[in-house]
Amino acid sequence: MSDYAVFAHPDFDPNDYANAILAGEPYPPQPGKPKPAKSTGLAPASEDVSVAISKLTFSLDDVEKQLKNVVTTHHEDLLIQAAGVSDLQGSLGSVRTGLNELDSSLDKLRLKIRVPYQSLQRHVSKLERLQQASDILRRTSRFVILVRRLELQLAEMNKADAPDTETSRAKPQTNGTSGAPARADTPLALEEDEKERAISKAALTIAELTALLDASNEPSAAGVSGDRTPGGEDNGNDGAEERVPLSAIKAVAAHLPFIDAARTKVTTDMEAMVFTGLATLNQSMLASSLQTAHNLRVLPDLVQNLVSDLSEAVEGRIRSAFDLTRISKDIMAKDSGSIGQGLLYKSRVRTEPTSVTAPQWTAALWGSLESLVEEMADCCIKVYTLEKVLKVKRDPVTDVVFLDEAMKVLENKPSTTFWASLGRSLEKHARDAAKGSSFLQQTLSTGYPRLLRLFHSFFTKIAVHTDTVYTQSQQSPETILVLRALSNFESLYLSRSSNKLNEAVGQAFSGGVRSPPGMAEGVNVARAVANELDSAKFDPLLVQSVARYAVSSLELMLTRTDNLISRDRTATSLIGPVASPPQVLNASLATCLYHTWSRLDKLREEYPESVVAILQPVITRLHDTFERIVDPLLAAIRRELGAIIAKLHRMDFSDKVDPMAAMGGGPSPYMKDLIEKLTFIKNEVLAQYNVPDVSKQWVLAIVRFVIKTFVLHASIAKPLGESGKLQLTSDMTELEFGLSAFMADKSQNKRGTDWDAVGDDYRALRGMRQLLFLDNAALASPKHTAGLPPLIVLHHILVRSPITLPHALHGWAEAEYVRWVEEHSEEEAWTLVDGDVTHWEKITEAEGGDVGTAAEYVQLARTVLANAQQKGASA
Repeated sequence: MSDYAVFAHPDFDPNDYANAILAGEPYPPQPGKPKPAKSTGLAPASEDVSVAISKLTFSLDDVEKQLKNVVTTHHEDLLIQAAGVSDLQGSLGSVRTGLNELDSSLDKLRLKIRVPYQSLQRHVSKLERLQQASDILRRTSRFVILVRRLELQLAEMNKADAPDTETSRAKPQTNGTSGAPARADTPLALEEDEKERAISKAALTIAELTALLDASNEPSAAGVSGDRTPGGEDNGNDGAEERVPLSAIKAVAAHLPFIDAARTKVTTDMEAMVFTGLATLNQSMLASSLQTAHNLRVLPDLVQNLVSDLSEAVEGRIRSAFDLTRISKDIMAKDSGSIGQGLLYKSRVRTEPTSVTAPQWTAALWGSLESLVEEMADCCIKVYTLEKVLKVKRDPVTDVVFLDEAMKVLENKPSTTFWASLGRSLEKHARDAAKGSSFLQQTLSTGYPRLLRLFHSFFTKIAVHTDTVYTQSQQSPETILVLRALSNFESLYLSRSSNKLNEAVGQAFSGGVRSPPGMAEGVNVARAVANELDSAKFDPLLVQSVARYAVSSLELMLTRTDNLISRDRTATSLIGPVASPPQVLNASLATCLYHTWSRLDKLREEYPESVVAILQPVITRLHDTFERIVDPLLAAIRRELGAIIAKLHRMDFSDKVDPMAAMGGGPSPYMKDLIEKLTFIKNEVLAQYNVPDVSKQWVLAIVRFVIKTFVLHASIAKPLGESGKLQLTSDMTELEFGLSAFMADKSQNKRGTDWDAVGDDYRALRGMRQLLFLDNAALASPKHTAGLPPLIVLHHILVRSPITLPHALHGWAEAEYVRWVEEHSEEEAWTLVDGDVTHWEKITEAEGGDVGTAAEYVQLARTVLANAQQKGASA
C-alpha cells in the first residue's frame, strides 16, 4: 500500500501531481526545501513521462486485480448489501414524503402566528409611545402644579418680609449670645412663624421640583424589558430607554429661571435664619431652618459647612491672638492716637518689646487672650446648640433624626470635630508663637496660672450649655484636650517652679557639715513647697504636677540629708561633758527634717486626696529619716541609764550597814551618777534638738523608762535589810527630785512637775516606798499594794523569803533579767516566777530541807499570782 500512499492522501490533486511529474519535482512537495528553478528551455524532465505513465498503467491494472479478488472473496456479502440498498430506497421515499408534509404544515402555522405577532408588535410600540406621552404629560402637569404652589409660597414669604423690613427700619435688631429670647404671641412673632413655615414649605416644593427634573435620566417604566422576535430581530425597545427630560419641553423650560431664583431666595433666607438662630441661640428658629435645609436636601452639607466655619473662625482668632505683629500695630495705633500725628515718628513694626514698652505689650497680650476666650466660648456654645437641635429634631414625614442625616457626611459629631480642631489650632499657634518670640514664651510661662484661669472661665461659661465638666474631682476629656495644647507653657512654668524648690533646698544645704541646715532652713523649704502648691491650688491637674516636682525636690533634700548624717560611735556616745560635733550635726539635720515634715503634714487638710496621695510617700520618708537619726540616740540613752541603774546591785543593802549612816549619808553613788547623766542629757544632748513637741515626748519616755527600770532593779535587790530599805527610800527621793528637774521646762510658768503625764510608772515608784515597810500579811492585799505591778510585789516577797530569785535560778545577771522582763509580757513574767517557786519547793524537798520556813512566802506569792490572773481575766 506504500506505493499508493500518495494517491490515498486526502489533499491529493491530479493536476498538481501531473505538473510535479512534468516538472520533475517530488509530490507532495517537502516543506522547507526550496523549489528548483524552472527551466526555460525544452529540456526533457529528469524522469521520462512515459515511464510515469507506464507506472500509472501498471498500478491501475494492479488495483483492478485487487478489486476483482476482493469481489470474488466477498461476493456473498456484497450481494446481501445490494439487496439492502433497494429496501433502503423505499424507506427514504416515505421519509421524504413526511418531510414534504411537515414543510407544508410549517407554512400554514407561520401564516397563523407570525402575521398576528407582527401586528401585535406594532400595537405594543404604539402603546409604549402613548404611555411615554402620558408620563410626560403627568410629570409636566405635576411640575406646573408645583410651580404655581411655589409662586403662592414665595408670595407669602414676600408678604412676611415686608413687616420685618419695616420693623428693622423702625428699631435696630439686637443679637445676644446669652440665650434664646422668649417669643410672645405678638403679631410680629406670629408673622415670623408664618414666614418660617412658608420657607419650609417652599423648600419642600423646590426639592420636589428638582426631583422631577432630575428623574428624566432614569429608565422609562414602559421600556423596562426588551423583547426580540423569534427570528432574532429587535422589537425596537432596548430596555435602557430614557425618559424625555422635562427641560426639553418649552412649557417647562420657561419656568426654570423662576425655580432657580426661588431656590436662591429660599437658600439665602434659610442661611440667614441659621445664622440668626445661632447668634441668638434661638433653638426654635434653628430647628425651623434645619428643617428647611433638610427639605432642600442640603442638611448634611450645611452642617458640615457650619462646623467648618466655626472651627475656622476660632482658628483665625487664635492666630490673631498670638500674632505679635498685630499687637505691635495696635499699640502703635494707640500711641499715634494719643500723640499728635505730625509729632509721631513712624518706625518699623517691632515683634519684640523693649524694656520701656514691655508693660504695654503684656497688657495688650492678656487683653487679646481674654477676648480670645470670649470668642471661643461663643463659638463652642453655638456648636453645642446646633448639635442639641440636631439630636432632638426629626423629620415629621420620615421620622429621621437630623443628626443621623448629618453624620452621612461628617466623620464625627459636630462637638467632637470642634474640640479636635480647637485643640489642634491652639497647640500649633501657641507652639509656633513661643518658638518665634521669647517675650511671649516668658510672659505666658511666668503667668501660666493666669492663662489657666482664663481657660477656667472658658470652661465655666460653656458648662451651662454643654456637658463639659472641669472640677477638682472630675475633668471631661474635651477640657483635657484643650489644656494639653498649653503643655509647652505648663512645662516651662513647672520648670521654673522646680528651680525655685531646688534653690530653696540648695540654700538650706549650702553650709555643708560646718553649717548644717536647722529649723529656719526646714521652715523655708516647707514654705517654698507650700507657696508653689498654693499658686497652683485652683487647678486640679496643675497642682498635681507641682506636687510631683515638689516630691522630686524633697527627695533631693532627703538624699543630701542622708549624705550628711553622722553614723559613727561618737554620734551616740554620752561620755560628755558636752555634746559631740556629730551629735550637734545630727540634731541640726533632725530639726530641719522635723520642721519640714510638720508643716507639710498639715497640707493634707488643705488639698484633695489626689494631691495628698502624691505627697504622702515623701512626707512619710521625711519623718522616717528624722526617726532614723533620733532612734539610735534614744536607744543609747536608755542603754546608758539602764547600765547606771544596774549599779544598784553593787551596793550592800543588808543590815550590816548602820541605819543611821544610811539615813544621813545621802543618796547612793549610782544615783548621783544617774542624776548627773540625766542633767547632761537634758542640757547638752536634747537641748540641741529644737523640736519642742517631740522633745516633751522624749523626756516623758525617758522618765518612764528610768522609773520602771529602777523599780525593777530595786525590787530584786537582795539581801535587803532595814538600813537597805532606808537607803533605797533615800535614793527614791533623790530620783524623784532629779526626774522633776529633768522634766522641768524653762517656758513652764506653773510650779511643780506634771507627774500625771508619767502615769502608772510614777505611782509604782511611790508605791515602792510603802512596799518596803509593809508587814508580810499586807503584801498580798491589793489595797496596800495599789499602784504596784504584781511582778514587783512578787519580787519583794521573794526578796524577803529564802526562795531564790528567778534570775539567780537561771544564772542571769540582774540587768539581763530586767531586759528580759521588758521584752516579754507580764503573764510570761508571772509564769517565770511561779515556776521559780515551784522549782525551789521541789529542790528543797529533794535535798531534805524544810519547806515550812518559806511556807508563808509561798502562800503570799500564790495569792498575789491568783489575784493578778483573776484581774487579767476579768479585764
